[in-house]
Amino acid sequence: MNTTWYIANRIAFNKQKTFSRFIIRLSVAATAISVAAMIVTICFVNGFQKAVSEKVFNFWGNIRVQHLALDKALIAEEAVIERSDTVENIIKSNTSVAHIQPFATKSAVIKKEQQIEGVLLKGIDTTYDSIAIKKFIVAGRWLHFTDSSYSKEIILSQAIANELNLKLNDTATLFFISPNNQSTYRKVLIAGIYKTGIEEYDKLFAITDLKLLQRVGNLQPNEIGGYEITLKQHNNGEDTIVSRQLNEALPTVWGSKSIREVYPNIFDWLGILDNNRTIIFIVMGIVAVINLITCLLILVLERTRMIGVLKSVGMTDNSLQQLFLYYSGFIALKGTAIGTFIGLGICILQQDTSFITLDEANYYIAVAPVQIIWWQVGLIVSATVVICVLSLILPALLVTTIKPVKAIQFR
Repeated sequence: MNTTWYIANRIAFNKQKTFSRFIIRLSVAATAISVAAMIVTICFVNGFQKAVSEKVFNFWGNIRVQHLALDKALIAEEAVIERSDTVENIIKSNTSVAHIQPFATKSAVIKKEQQIEGVLLKGIDTTYDSIAIKKFIVAGRWLHFTDSSYSKEIILSQAIANELNLKLNDTATLFFISPNNQSTYRKVLIAGIYKTGIEEYDKLFAITDLKLLQRVGNLQPNEIGGYEITLKQHNNGEDTIVSRQLNEALPTVWGSKSIREVYPNIFDWLGILDNNRTIIFIVMGIVAVINLITCLLILVLERTRMIGVLKSVGMTDNSLQQLFLYYSGFIALKGTAIGTFIGLGICILQQDTSFITLDEANYYIAVAPVQIIWWQVGLIVSATVVICVLSLILPALLVTTIKPVKAIQFR
């Protein structure tokens, strides 16, 4: 039997009431809180970033391909461009692409009685993949398209509908201003009301038939604003990589931009969460390490007489260092195990009950989302144990300075 392991096991689970026992419990608690905080942080940050980014991708796809205009604002009406079989084939040939759909946007003023509101209409056609965006519809239905003419329906955001006191099946008037300052109007039916929770969308965009925008803009049936592209997956910056690949392959007048580039403010904000997560990890790691080092120093001082006796009977300094490292390792493992249980418990409880809510106006979502990535949890647990044990090597050297005769006389 390993003597150092046996002794460390005996003193670690000693039931005697001593001052060091209180310190041990304090160290276990500090380690558990640190591990739990790191697990909760990474799971909530993962969930939040995924939920918000998916809202953006569901509304706009992952990549936008349109007329290349370097000096043009990204969030505005697109320059009109003709549909191109060559461009569509280039996009479809990329193995990462799941779906491609044409779109266009046009500014308009929506009026109901004496109230008016500016909107940016997003025109779509029958090829539009409505599954993702239907998640946002809180009342009504999807657009009904016709083969002979354009659909006279619109899906309005809840924010604009409330502002204009519009309800389902109400009729509103859309006013369009052409470049030559001539105006035209169309009456539309409110077929559905959506809410993304993203204020930039809900206060600006409305969804209607692409043919309607082509009609009021005097466009040809093959003239559009561009293409929206949905990827099979967009993790690890896949959208940025595919966008660069398309830019290299597309004809000169076409350009490709990922939605991250179109709406950088949202994704930059999500990126800041990574910095916050790193800071929390560093702080929690320092707390755990300092507590364990303090605990080990107190344990060495309290066990000074035992160290002197063991040295006097022939135990080497290396064996004594191993003994206290084992002892501290028990504490680190216990604290890590408790922290893992608490951290995962909070995350699973949030998944099942959604007891933590958020202000949707500020955070874009009403409930704090959680995404548990098990390899990340395992990395936190293993890294915590390894860092704690390594940090204890230096204070464990204190036992080499203890003289057996003085230690036995120590009180």
